[in-house]
Amino acid sequence: MAEKYINRLKARYDSEVVSALTKTFGYKNVMQVPKLEKIVLNMRLGDIKDNAKSIQTAIKELELIAGQKAVETKAKKSVANFKVRSGMTVGAKVTLRGTRMLDFFDKLVSISLPRVRDFKGVSPDAFDGRGNYALGIKEQLIFPEISYDQIEKVRGFDISFITTAKTDEEAKELLKQLGMPFAK
Repeated sequence: MAEKYINRLKARYDSEVVSALTKTFGYKNVMQVPKLEKIVLNMRLGDIKDNAKSIQTAIKELELIAGQKAVETKAKKSVANFKVRSGMTVGAKVTLRGTRMLDFFDKLVSISLPRVRDFKGVSPDAFDGRGNYALGIKEQLIFPEISYDQIEKVRGFDISFITTAKTDEEAKELLKQLGMPFAK
């Protein structure tokens, strides 16, 4: 009989993080403790909007990083100055939830971020006021799935961490307890 897969981040959240956050913020109920709801990866492809092959390559790279199919994002309005027509592909995004989200977070914190050159931690100031955190990645090469020889161009993307926390302070403590390396 096969054993049920338990994510190490989920086990750590249940055993350590819930009690630490309850102690810090004085929650009366376990359901009040904030948790990671979803992670959204968003890649803008404005510079290659005319080249369909490059767009597909960029989307494939995002899918490799996330481990899930990416969705093309289309332009809602036409903008003549940027040579963008309504309905044109201008980006791609992936929304991760559940086990895939936790696996991605674990991979990001323990493998990918330490591969960044001169890494001193992520900015503690990128919270939105409602308990969500945004992180910009300058190059996709920090992820082990991406081979340097296979890439067409170095591209960056944004990662948004959506939590159930009510304040930025709670969200920061949650992410710190989960292993996010904030700069001092």
